[in-house]
Amino acid sequence: LVRAGKVGAIGASNVDGDGLAEALETSARRSLARFEWVQNSYSLLDRDAERDVLPLCAEHGPGFTPFSPLAGGWLTGKYRAGQPPPPGSRMTQRPEPYRHLESPAIYRGLERLDEHARARGVDTATLALAWLLAHPLVTAVVVGPRRPEHLEPASRALELHLGEDERAELARLFDP
Repeated sequence: LVRAGKVGAIGASNVDGDGLAEALETSARRSLARFEWVQNSYSLLDRDAERDVLPLCAEHGPGFTPFSPLAGGWLTGKYRAGQPPPPGSRMTQRPEPYRHLESPAIYRGLERLDEHARARGVDTATLALAWLLAHPLVTAVVVGPRRPEHLEPASRALELHLGEDERAELARLFDP
């Protein structure tokens, strides 16, 4: 499709490191169009991509576009220890993918993230998105707003620039 001019580039989504490495190697060996970007889940609460996918992107050049940047709403400040999830939230509609986040360590990290956000004069969603945008391999972030006001943190995050030290400090909030 790339050679035929039907598409400009191809990418992969939900790919693990082994699959990406194999695809890149096969593309090179057979002179095929290679994946030019990867779209995987990545956030302060889901950093699996750091183990193998992001290093492969750094080595071979595909861009990286994370989805689920707010971890199903967990990085928006709506979930608090000891409080029921808000009506209509993912934790009331489809909680299974996020049950693993219900832990004292995560709630402590969320509280500290809120403190960092307030110190910068922003909300946690803005800070979490800025953390992603400050990653040198992130080419864009996929957001999925349900309402127009859900775009506001993404817009504010574009103006909030974090250094590598700040990124590392925020990441440590959720280290095991």
